Amino acid sequence: MTQARKEGFYADLGVPDTPVGRFEMVALHLFLALEGLRGAAIPEALSRMLVEAFVIDMDDSLRELGTGDLSVPKKVKRAAAAFYERNMAYRAALEAADKDLLAGALTEYAYAGVAVAEAGELARYVRNAAAALARSDAVDALAAGQGFEAVNGAEGEGA
Repeated sequence: MTQARKEGFYADLGVPDTPVGRFEMVALHLFLALEGLRGAAIPEALSRMLVEAFVIDMDDSLRELGTGDLSVPKKVKRAAAAFYERNMAYRAALEAADKDLLAGALTEYAYAGVAVAEAGELARYVRNAAAALARSDAVDALAAGQGFEAVNGAEGEGA
């Protein structure tokens, strides 16, 4: 959450500084954290706990924004479904040989379909962060709760 809220994503990389833009950055960083943990010798419970923390944060955020109690569960379900959609798109884009695919996925989600030059910079940040988080010492830092700032290379230009 801390990394997703860094001002550089909004001021320098042009992600809209709105509740939707903030959601996109939280979803992106949850994806990165889960990708870093995928295949590591870390109990699956840690990944599940991260997703549960995301759901709790979405619930809390919606309530803080004044969403009525009766509609919060529906909106949280939509947020979880949106996260899984992004998770699949970002994973496919990272695994593809076409580097423009990731910028395209980020344009669709983080920039709400508006083509911006900064999408390439955000894509470079995501590739660098994913590579840094794939290291075993980075996984250990995440598992210890140290967050992205403990991972060398996860800090991108402007982020």
